[in-house]
This record gives sequence, structure tokens and C-alpha cells, in this order.
Amino acid sequence: MSWDFKKEIGRKFIHLLSIFILIGYLFFASTFNHRFALFILAFFLILSIEFEYFRIETGRKLPVIHHLWKYKRASEKNRLGGEVFFLIGAIICFAIFDLRIAAAAMLMTTFGDMSAALVGKKFGKIKVMKNRTLEGIIAQLFVDLVIGFFIIRTLVDGQIWWTFSLTPIGQPLWGVIIGMAIIATLVETLVYKMDDNLLVPLFAGFAGQVILFFLSLTFIY
Repeated sequence: MSWDFKKEIGRKFIHLLSIFILIGYLFFASTFNHRFALFILAFFLILSIEFEYFRIETGRKLPVIHHLWKYKRASEKNRLGGEVFFLIGAIICFAIFDLRIAAAAMLMTTFGDMSAALVGKKFGKIKVMKNRTLEGIIAQLFVDLVIGFFIIRTLVDGQIWWTFSLTPIGQPLWGVIIGMAIIATLVETLVYKMDDNLLVPLFAGFAGQVILFFLSLTFIY
């Protein structure tokens, strides 16, 4: 159990690198434009697929990169790793969803999954289904709600608060926040064989965008 937990920490630490995807997108989108930022993400997606080609098809060890491969799941031995699907999810989210929705979806995928796995493996006692525990599910839902609380708020003078301020301003859009948190948690809980790095941001983001649309029919968001 101890070895599994340490390995899980290693895996989740690598997942934290996904934060740079969000930061990178915001930088290139603000410095250049939305299309150029997506182009950069596409470049890293292609680069990731090429790394996976060497790992899966040729079995070659690439300098530095191969040290990270030991943290992959056994199920990823002969298929694309989660980072590839995460990048695909990021590109889709940033391409079609409101920026607040896209950012929240990506962060929920990273930190929600992390909290569910670490809390579930370390403290989980009540099994819900297969390797999912009630403690892990509750931890993920809580973390997703916190992420939504800070990220998904009403616009301030037509801008998203975290693009120009260090202090949260604007009103939390609770309908969107709760909807996305529930969907993200459900997908993470129910999915075993398909890759949650793609499904969580896609389903949570879509749900958030639909709710945001209906909210916009009644008041300015």
C-alpha cells in the first residue's frame, strides 16, 4: 500500500505540470491571439505523440523523458498516455468553451483527480465501486467546488477577474460551479477503461457551457 501511494504521488506531481498548459495558453493568447495559442498547444500535442511513438512502437529510451515513463499506469504500457488525452481535452475546451469554463474544466481534471486518488488510496475506507471510495469521491467534489468558486465568476467590466487581479472579484456563478463539479466527479467515478483526462474536461466543460448559456438568458454573466 505504501509503495502504491508513493507512486501515485509521483504520478499526480507530473499531472501538476498540466498547469503550465493553462498558463501557456493564457500567455500566448494575450500576447498574440487565441488561434496562435491553440497552435502552440497543437505543437505540444504532436510532440507528446512523437514521444509516445518511441515508447510504444520502438521501445527506445529518450534522455530525461524515459524517467517519467515509470509513473505510467500498467494499462498505458501499449497505448497513448494520459498526457496526450489531456492535451486533446485542453485544445477542445479552449477552442469551444468560455475561457472560465475551459480553465475550470482543466483544473478540475488535474486537482479533482489528484484529490480523489490520494485521499481515496490513503484514507479511503468505504468502497463505492471497484477501486473508488466514498472519501475520495467527496474529496474530489469538494476540490472541484473550490476551483469553481475561484475561477467561475461574473465578468468585471467585461473581463475575467483572474486576468487582471490577484483578489477574487465578481459573483460566483453557483449554477455553473455546482453543475461542473458534479459532472466532473461523476465522470471520474464511473470511468475505468476510457481515459478520464479527456472525458472529464469535455463533459464538465460542456455541462458548464450549457448552464452558462441558460444563465445568460436571465442576467448578464
